Amino acid sequence: METIAPEYERTDMGTIEIAPEVIEVIAGLATVEVEGVAGMSGGLSSGIAELLGRKNLSKGVKVEVGQREAAIDVSIIVQYGRRIPEISTEIQRNVKRSIETMTGLNVVEVNVHIHDVHFKAGDKPDEDETHVRVR
Repeated sequence: METIAPEYERTDMGTIEIAPEVIEVIAGLATVEVEGVAGMSGGLSSGIAELLGRKNLSKGVKVEVGQREAAIDVSIIVQYGRRIPEISTEIQRNVKRSIETMTGLNVVEVNVHIHDVHFKAGDKPDEDETHVRVR
């Protein structure tokens, strides 16, 4: 399967093919560059890989790649107190720009999934201080 824009895919020396894993790494790095992203949210396999000492740069990223287009899904953990719509929009812009610049593929969509909120030690409300509403 060829995964690059037609003007780049064939050269006089051969063909160029970009693996979907490369697109995942580019999207992951572009996502964590955005201020307000506390981390990526991956599945069980990425957690096991990190426990074994391997940094998974594509954690929390899924891609669908065609011959000329790509669709990206990123799953993130956002920092508490940050504006989620602004962070999500910046992720979409940064991921689209990075992939299109580096690969020549047209990014048709970047879907951002918020899976968790990261609290600093002092930000999380104490559960003992909750007010009982019903008696």
